[in-house]
Amino acid sequence: MKSDLFASENLARPAAAPGMTLQNAKSVKYTVNGEMLARQGSMVAFRGNLQFERKGQGIGGMLKRAVTGEGLALMSVRGQGEAWFAHQAGQCFIIDFEPGDSLTINGRNVLCFDPTLSYEIKMVKGAGMTGGGLFNSLFTGTGKLAVVCDGHPIIIPVTAQNPVYVDTDAVVGWSAHLETGLHRSQSVGSMIRGGSGEAVQLMLRGEGFVIVRPSEVTETAAAH
Repeated sequence: MKSDLFASENLARPAAAPGMTLQNAKSVKYTVNGEMLARQGSMVAFRGNLQFERKGQGIGGMLKRAVTGEGLALMSVRGQGEAWFAHQAGQCFIIDFEPGDSLTINGRNVLCFDPTLSYEIKMVKGAGMTGGGLFNSLFTGTGKLAVVCDGHPIIIPVTAQNPVYVDTDAVVGWSAHLETGLHRSQSVGSMIRGGSGEAVQLMLRGEGFVIVRPSEVTETAAAH
């Protein structure tokens, strides 16, 4: 049988080493030898001797998800084998954490990660419930984290002299040590992408970067 469908770049190949790699721009392959963690519902295929288990976030984490719709429902994958992960054909990226690195990521953008990374849901300082109760995921430690983004992400440098203001529905993540707060601007609100009349943006100040996706469509809205 012949087709461009069977081009070599589309074929799954035997793993060279444990851990995660990009299968292609829109999926991640994880060779499991022990345990790894992934967003519930993100696995599209697997082979080998693997077991799957839902992981709770504790009462506090579940409460935050119930109130805000944010958070991160996880599953653990244990055993020996291979698993593939993707989410709504979004662009996938692998971030390699070195000692001392920390990154704040929106739960909707987390795909899978090494168990050596520490994970905690935290409320965004200065963003309170008036900002929709912004709860993001703080990752620290060493290991790899795979994130997914609608379209090609925009990486914007942040400095103390030049804070950056972002749409709360478009932000993917930022340097964990940045100062955060809410910025109200009636005159700018209706000019933010989408023309939704939003008058509140997330302000980021300090030395670091922010990751923004070129879309503010939420998964709830996209499902309708």
